[in-house]
Amino acid sequence: MKTSVQACIGLGANLGDAEGTLRRAVIALGQCKEVTVRRMSRCYRTPAWGREDQPDFINAAVLLETSLSPRALLDLLLAMEAGFGRHRIDGERWGPRTLDLDLLLYGDAMIDEPGLRVPHPHLHERAFALVPLLEVMPDARIPGYGDARDAVSVLEMSNIHPL
Repeated sequence: MKTSVQACIGLGANLGDAEGTLRRAVIALGQCKEVTVRRMSRCYRTPAWGREDQPDFINAAVLLETSLSPRALLDLLLAMEAGFGRHRIDGERWGPRTLDLDLLLYGDAMIDEPGLRVPHPHLHERAFALVPLLEVMPDARIPGYGDARDAVSVLEMSNIHPL
């Protein structure tokens, strides 16, 4: 029998019905037999990050248990993004999107492989990911960095608004 691991997924979207898309994505995650959704954060409106000439994002986080390996979970997330109309373009980063699913944490694993880095490499510097993460995992630790609360405490949060 496979053991299950707690993982945290960051969700974001800024095209179409972004909040509805995030909620439908969490329902779809819960329908995967190797995934159990434990908790979803509130949705938050946040300004675009990296490339600011686009609509605000709606962000959330979901805590789940899974028997999938990190790579298999990432593959599931990428397939779900595509199913929700996300088309990744090589070399384009931080642009508008119908759905973005980021593997933020996978247990206490530290993974650095081509196409898969856990914890998410920018997690400790992104309040839009940490605020919802802490809602679903109040005692979250970022492997290699420490407490998520310490990371978010030094970041600008006044522009993150719960819906």
